[in-house]
Amino acid sequence: MKLNDKITDKIGEWTNSPYSEECISEIKKLVSDNNETELNERFALDLDFGTGGMRGIIRNGSNGMNIFVVAKATQGLANYVKKSEISNPKAAIAYDSRRFSFEFAKEAALVLASNGIKTYLFKELRPTPELSFAIRYLGCTTGIVVTASHNPKEYNGYKVYWNDGAQVVAPHDKGIIEEVKKVLKLIDVKKENFDELVEKGMIEWIGENVDNAFIEEILKLNINKSVISKSKVKIVFTPLHGTGATLIPEALKRLGFNDVTYVEKQMKADSEFSTVIYPNPEEREALKLGTETAEKINADIVIATDPDADRMGIVVRDSDGKYDIITGNQIGSIIEYYILSKKKENNSIPANAAIVKTIVTTNLQDEIAQSFGVKVFNVLTGFKFIGQKIREFEDDNSYQYIFGGEESYGFLCEDFVRDKDAVSACTMLAETAAWAKDKGLTLYQLLQNIYVEYGFSKEAGISVVKKGKSGAEEIEAMMKHFRENPLTQIAGSNVTYVYDYATLKGLSVAENEKITLDMPTTSNVIQYFTEDNTKVSIRPSGTEPKIKFYCEVHSKVKNLEELPAAELAAQEKINQIKISLGI
Repeated sequence: MKLNDKITDKIGEWTNSPYSEECISEIKKLVSDNNETELNERFALDLDFGTGGMRGIIRNGSNGMNIFVVAKATQGLANYVKKSEISNPKAAIAYDSRRFSFEFAKEAALVLASNGIKTYLFKELRPTPELSFAIRYLGCTTGIVVTASHNPKEYNGYKVYWNDGAQVVAPHDKGIIEEVKKVLKLIDVKKENFDELVEKGMIEWIGENVDNAFIEEILKLNINKSVISKSKVKIVFTPLHGTGATLIPEALKRLGFNDVTYVEKQMKADSEFSTVIYPNPEEREALKLGTETAEKINADIVIATDPDADRMGIVVRDSDGKYDIITGNQIGSIIEYYILSKKKENNSIPANAAIVKTIVTTNLQDEIAQSFGVKVFNVLTGFKFIGQKIREFEDDNSYQYIFGGEESYGFLCEDFVRDKDAVSACTMLAETAAWAKDKGLTLYQLLQNIYVEYGFSKEAGISVVKKGKSGAEEIEAMMKHFRENPLTQIAGSNVTYVYDYATLKGLSVAENEKITLDMPTTSNVIQYFTEDNTKVSIRPSGTEPKIKFYCEVHSKVKNLEELPAAELAAQEKINQIKISLGI
């Protein structure tokens, strides 16, 4: 593949000052080696700054995560903050254990402070939810966390938050993107001397004061202190080499969980994630060391967090006593059921209590909430929309948020954080396990009891990968086909409702009645509901070259003995759904 003029011009820019000697030397070496494939990879595109920020492979070039791309993006953010005419603007920045996370965070702090925005920078790596908390605690206008979440070690990323501690939503998201796009050259970035900015107080290191304030709020979430010591629940915890090690052990200890075994090989921050293939707590392989540890000590549960500690996965004992992972939908349902059960017992469910979940998260959680008289709000996919809904509740004093989450292992047990929080999820899940053990139940058995009470639910996520430009066109054609040829039956059951979140229009099929969907913005998602209570959601991935199908099957069971048959029937139904969808 030949280099076009646009790429050649970019190479010329990146091989001259103010780019670093290391960068200039590396790019010139690619040119002298005639490595056109790599040069195209690095310069054919600019790393996309989307509505939540950016994420990419760590490498020099316009299509990579590097200190120069971070500097230009941060200048765009600074320009937006200044255009917003906010008096005394402030920012907070956190980072995880990935390669160059600290360097990127420090560069972002330098640029913001050089633009007159006082910036608080964490001294050491800290969880994403603590960044969300710090924004509100320190009275900041905006915030940044440097992380690529659970992506492979080659990646890093940069997420932007606003003054409510949530990831940016309209109008700020589009406004920031516009300003970032205007910063074309590195010479447009304002940069003073870092140490001098620290001396002036424009950059301030965040220390233990914020840690302590955050943990104190986490401890207040505890509903049933006595059951923790009484049950003697035995826990294995692993942060998968990430930020979870900084706060979660302390929080568990202060709550009274005294029988916690830590996976020592994974407690240390490690940018190579040397003991796992992917640091993803929903992957069986990533939880292998934790599971082996649990088997040795006969633990009740394994809890794992991803590198920036915003997502949590667990391993529980199944009906045969074997350790197995459970899904994000199941974890969320268990935590929700515990919170509502205990609050009802304590007569502490607010009259205006609300659960907030995403549209692709299991409807079992709707059933649980409604049985306790709690209002459920379904929002678009992305935790920023949960944060947005909490802000709405705060602004109009309409509802009191008590729990929420998404199927992709993100949960939020509080409203003092506005993003998914694995710190509070860990403490609440541990408390739930203690409560269950006190009743003579494992978490798996508790889940089975929930199924008997509310109906069995089984979900399957199916991803169809379509790479490259042709793949993107195929995905677009698939979405167009489903819109223009809506399904009338899925796996032998009549479709009752069709929702198109791209147009915010729906249809009640039986009544042939059009429905307007109450959402703050559009999203490229089509959703079907059927007579037998099946839900199918279809959406292209926003970060990967794939189209995702979320299938969920429900059935009523009278007792525990009926669950194995329900499981088999649900799997057969999911197989039929795949045929109906042509995948």
